[in-house]
Amino acid sequence: MRSKTETKRLAILRAAAEVFRAVGFERASMSDICARVGGSKATLYNYFPSKEKLFFEVMFQAKDVELEAIAAALNPDASDLKQELVRFGQQFLRFAYEPQSIAIRRLSIAQASQAGIGKMSYELTSVPTEKHVAGFLKKAMQRGALRAADPKVAAMQLLSLFESEWLQRILYGVVTSVKPQAIRASVRRAVDAFLAGYAVPAMPKASVA
Repeated sequence: MRSKTETKRLAILRAAAEVFRAVGFERASMSDICARVGGSKATLYNYFPSKEKLFFEVMFQAKDVELEAIAAALNPDASDLKQELVRFGQQFLRFAYEPQSIAIRRLSIAQASQAGIGKMSYELTSVPTEKHVAGFLKKAMQRGALRAADPKVAAMQLLSLFESEWLQRILYGVVTSVKPQAIRASVRRAVDAFLAGYAVPAMPKASVA
């Protein structure tokens, strides 16, 4: 059962997310958030000492569920590497391109220079994801399913391939949502491209005399 303190904190985060999405970071004020959640500004500042800190917490909370799902999606013991990468990629893109995730991502980019928000966002969202994927790929390399390489670089390249067909169009508003069948098709193309560079070359068959 949640304590009153945690319940209040979550209520503040929900209210702040609504305000940030509605008016953006710069136009949002702690007074606006306080009015939406109720209570005093002193109470609000007891939980979050600044608007920047509150904005960051909103972003991180939105990504927290995504990161948990991503971490649970990859199985290092899967026998079919290609199928596991496809399954993971579909999970990754579905979470990344949910409306809330897109809105938070746009805001974090727009306010990247404010109080180190961009750096904080990268370190607490992108870095853990890359690290988990790198660990998975390292195990695949160790068992000979992929050629030996820097797993961190391979992880960054794989994640970039997953988003290569959508990221620019999503961020610029050219595309507002991505249908599941489109995600499945683009993920398969991304995995094919990744394996073209990292799969272990098949041994040539010995000629029969």
